[in-house]
Amino acid sequence: MTLHEPQGAAPPPAPSLAEGSADPAAIRAQNVLIGLIFLATALNYVDRQVLALLKPMLEAEFNWTDQQFAHLGSIFQLAAAASLLGVGWFVDRFGVRFAYGFAVAVWSLAGMAHALAASVQQFVIARAVLATAESVNTPAAMKTAAIYLPIQRRSIGIGIINTAPNIGAIITPLLIPPFAIAFGWKAAFLVTGALGLLWLAAWHFNTAKLKPIAGQTATTRGKVEWGVILSDRRTWTVIGAKAFTDLVWWFVLFWTPDFFSRQFSLSQGALGWPIAIIFTLAALGAVSSGALYPALLLRGLSVNAARKSAMLAFALIVLVMPLALIASNPWVAAICIGMGLFAHQGFSTNIFGMATEIIPSRRIATVIALGAIGGNLTGTGIIEFAGWSLDSGLGYGPLFVVCGSAYLVALAFIHLMQPKLATATD
Repeated sequence: MTLHEPQGAAPPPAPSLAEGSADPAAIRAQNVLIGLIFLATALNYVDRQVLALLKPMLEAEFNWTDQQFAHLGSIFQLAAAASLLGVGWFVDRFGVRFAYGFAVAVWSLAGMAHALAASVQQFVIARAVLATAESVNTPAAMKTAAIYLPIQRRSIGIGIINTAPNIGAIITPLLIPPFAIAFGWKAAFLVTGALGLLWLAAWHFNTAKLKPIAGQTATTRGKVEWGVILSDRRTWTVIGAKAFTDLVWWFVLFWTPDFFSRQFSLSQGALGWPIAIIFTLAALGAVSSGALYPALLLRGLSVNAARKSAMLAFALIVLVMPLALIASNPWVAAICIGMGLFAHQGFSTNIFGMATEIIPSRRIATVIALGAIGGNLTGTGIIEFAGWSLDSGLGYGPLFVVCGSAYLVALAFIHLMQPKLATATD
């Protein structure tokens, strides 16, 4: 469904995305927008997860060692972090419709280019381009939500969007390995990349007349004021929150297959189901988190108390995650890790929701991008730390301790930086 823009005073008004609008056409338009962002985010994680799932085939093709595999993951993280320095400016300057569509086109082609790689170097180049383009997704998605979704639906919308990585992470391990066995690893990259090009056509058609909600028209794009952004404590609140917590997501996404293989001697063919359990719980966390914050507001809590209470609830749930180390079987371990990601997604949804409230909309993509840089850098750190810990004989113990404590540390940092959260007025 296209979001039509009115063409003067005489024609009937187009579906409005104004705050609190209950118009069915506007609601449908918002649902389409949420659905498109959801699909793009799911494809984003499908493309990046293919690497970990095809590790045995790619090792045979390129003669990788485990240490080289860890370094390849770090290269992806660092390329994404470096590109994010310009992603916020790119999205804020050119607007989400062009920036989002361009990014999906580039990362889809980069994903397909993996099938053409004839050497490790060419494979690394394809991964770096993929990482650069995929880094646009989160800043563009959050800016889209801030500009085009009314506040009454924004938190739930972000929660739905935040389930997309988990849906991708559930489907990918169940479908990609058997598909690659049947048709080859190159076909897996070609098919997943082609899906992004199909999304691009839907995005172009359905956003042709996209109209911001009331009060956002003048702030959809503009000059990025780096001095103002970097001197604002609110910016560093978002950066710190993402840096302390995103490392858990990257650790689970990159090293969980190896954990189950080492801890429970599972074969590659048996890894799909415990991983699917983990990300199913993560998806449930993303959905439930979108409802918790507004529910607390309805109970009379202030914005500050409701947001931080929701974060505290999820931070406490994460404490179950290290119990995976003493689990008697892979299913119990999967539930423990899955509850950690359940809470991670809840906490992450609240970080994004907090950002859309406390950061002026003209800066939101830039600030979210800076937060993603922090998360990518700490993600690189924990990926390398995992390799060192395993090579040193310490195992996964130190890693799970870091994961279990990360969210309480993040909440303490948020409260230190912003003792009282308040909606942005500048």
